Amino acid sequence: MALSQPPYDEMHDSDGVRPHYRTFANWLKQTPAEKLQRKRAEADALFHRVGITFAVYGEESGTERLIPFDIVPRIIPAGEWQQLAAGLKQRVRALNAFIKDIYHDQEILRAGKLPAEEILNNAQFRPEMKGVTVPNDIYAHIAGVDIVRAGKGEFYVLEDNLRVPSGVSYMIEDRKMMMRLFPELFAQYAVAPVEHYPDLLLDNLRSVAPAGVNDPVVVVLTPGSYNSAYFEHAFIAQQMGVELVEGADLFVRDNYVYMRTTRGPQRVDVIYRRIDDDFLDPRAFRPDSQLGVPGLLDAYRAGRVNVTNAIGTGVADDKSIYPYVPDMVRFYLGEEPLLNNVPTYVLRREEDLKYTLDHLSELVVKEVHGAGGYGMLIGPAATKAQIEAFRARIIAAPQKYIAQPTLSLSACPTFVENGIAPRHIDLRPFVLSGRDVTLVPGGLTRVALTEGSLVVNSSQGGGTKDTWVLER
Repeated sequence: MALSQPPYDEMHDSDGVRPHYRTFANWLKQTPAEKLQRKRAEADALFHRVGITFAVYGEESGTERLIPFDIVPRIIPAGEWQQLAAGLKQRVRALNAFIKDIYHDQEILRAGKLPAEEILNNAQFRPEMKGVTVPNDIYAHIAGVDIVRAGKGEFYVLEDNLRVPSGVSYMIEDRKMMMRLFPELFAQYAVAPVEHYPDLLLDNLRSVAPAGVNDPVVVVLTPGSYNSAYFEHAFIAQQMGVELVEGADLFVRDNYVYMRTTRGPQRVDVIYRRIDDDFLDPRAFRPDSQLGVPGLLDAYRAGRVNVTNAIGTGVADDKSIYPYVPDMVRFYLGEEPLLNNVPTYVLRREEDLKYTLDHLSELVVKEVHGAGGYGMLIGPAATKAQIEAFRARIIAAPQKYIAQPTLSLSACPTFVENGIAPRHIDLRPFVLSGRDVTLVPGGLTRVALTEGSLVVNSSQGGGTKDTWVLER
């Protein structure tokens, strides 16, 4: 799992091309590089025309960027996907059970399976949710679980994203783009579809409406057009056929939530929110928030509206809680985890802190509340000065950090300026919880386009690939 090990090659093994890539490899040999270059340029132009962009916070220009799209797909055999999907469903079931427990009986804390202070003092723990019953006991309705491959090809969970996981619009648009550019490839491969994700999502959201609501009204709540993921908010609302609303479009009366329309107020039953907890209700959380809906928490606690993902869900995707997820699987489900975590050092533990400080040049160190590749040290790629500066930050507040081995993420052929070359990738499947736990076969494959880079985040130069799960 160290950086010095050669990465697992998704396309090749010691005998040559892996079986599930052979058809693609033959097609690639017969396709002139000039055609690939033209197709990539066509993809860029189409993405710009459709407006598939994102904004990077902190950039003075304020301009939106196109997320680079790679035309070489990531291909996953049917058998591998079945194993991965089973592990993802198991993990999300355990996480939902954990969130319910910590806001109710707190049995896992009483059993001593994880330190109570890690939960009760966590910035993402919401005391306002204690004792609140939510439909079907589901808290993480949409989970984006980041998966990496390392070693001899083993899958590891790198991160659980349970607050407002993003990226599903790129999964869908990447597929549309590949089908448009290379229809001949889809005639040769039985690729499982992902285009039905919006229908599956809407069905899941409607299934968790408040009790007694027969024809629930679902809306997507966005912070507005200046948000970096606004394209996705609008895309998902349009694809589901529901209204995209901002906080000012909603109001609460008698603990019911209503949407302002040209025909008068309309009751809202399920809010798919893309706003963080702190900004959802200025009466309950940040009083300076202009993004939320005053009184929303009271309506939610009264069971008159459902909010997805649930308020307070973030406590389960905090990096300080991540090391305990395998124990959650055992505790709540009575099963052994099907997916492993990356080995993790928790720096509030004295022995883990000592080891990390002694091996900073070999490890990845992350802020427990960090995201998007920020607040992070990649030891083997850092200068001595960067390592020493980070050392001081860790010593000042060790509880804010975890450390992990520097994984040599698997590599997939990628079309770069000099032709086809391997680049490191990860995968974010989207797991939905409603009447059942389901997921479409695929996800968002992110690729580190810079040679040798392990950072796949779009905010730091990463791109995306279409993910092909084979049906047979």
